[in-house]
Amino acid sequence: MTKKITIAIDAMGGDNSPEKTINGVEIFLKKNGSKDDFILNLFGDQKKIQDKLNKYKITSKLINIIHTENIVSDEETPLTAVKNSRNTSMWNCIKSQIEGDSDISLSAGNTGVLLVISRMILKMMDDINKPALAGLWPNHTGSENVVLDLGANIECNEDNLLDFAELGSALYKSLFPKNKALVSLLNVGSEEIKGTETLKKAYKMLNNLSNDNNFIFKGYVEGNKIMSGNSNVIITDGFTGNIALKTAEGTAKFITDNLKKSLTQNMVTKISILFSYFALKKFKEKLDPRKYNGAIFLGLNGPVVKSHGGTDAIGFYHSIDLCYRIIKGDLMQQIKQNLNHLKSEKK
Repeated sequence: MTKKITIAIDAMGGDNSPEKTINGVEIFLKKNGSKDDFILNLFGDQKKIQDKLNKYKITSKLINIIHTENIVSDEETPLTAVKNSRNTSMWNCIKSQIEGDSDISLSAGNTGVLLVISRMILKMMDDINKPALAGLWPNHTGSENVVLDLGANIECNEDNLLDFAELGSALYKSLFPKNKALVSLLNVGSEEIKGTETLKKAYKMLNNLSNDNNFIFKGYVEGNKIMSGNSNVIITDGFTGNIALKTAEGTAKFITDNLKKSLTQNMVTKISILFSYFALKKFKEKLDPRKYNGAIFLGLNGPVVKSHGGTDAIGFYHSIDLCYRIIKGDLMQQIKQNLNHLKSEKK
């Protein structure tokens, strides 16, 4: 009998939980319930969770509730996480991976605390010095890019960037097994002579590692070309990556807000919407941040996905779906294969 994919969900993390988390579960079950190849372990207050399950008329045998009274607050700091976060829904959610009860963890709770206790419980993988936070971005090909690091590490050396390339390409291959991983380094220009010494060293190392069995290195990529589709795994340090992420999110919101404002200015523009409805709907879906909700902590002995705390049920559904795809694509095995390749090259 094939082992089912088991997703551990912190049902109490983030804004408006467990309302939005259980609503997200409902959407996921409607779209995937017929597959019967997964189990959802929900961690949190059993009564509150059951009330929401009843509200959405969810009686699926694919759901288990693991009662946990305590939750991680938004005010919790990473420094106090060790003391105050034990036996919370977030802690027990991640711990279930170590105990063999879950394959992956998902939480919309406090990001700093989630990173700290994930690293405490799951530990770092051998030969990886720093974990990375990876996210999915749209591109012009209709597929998605993996971008990392998005903020877990402010400072990185060339070895860290090399590790990120191996981790990011493994994630990409687990999500898109029919495609090749095409890796680029984010830089201020595409010429080899540009950039910091760290980037130049990483460039040479990645160029030596490039092959069809692992990833193809495409060189440098500038910020305005991230979504061109010429590369699908973008590597950078956490400082630069977080700024790029926030800039992209702000730009997308600016465009959609102003487009909506322009199209509702007067009766003529409102009528024009009728003739371009489907094109506008497709445009809106392309830029909808909920579709790309879910950042992945890579480099630990188990995958952890962070959903945006302020997302709604649709966004949380996409995070659950991301977890399902990650385990379906055997991410951890992909990472081990990439790291074995890296070790052989370093000898």
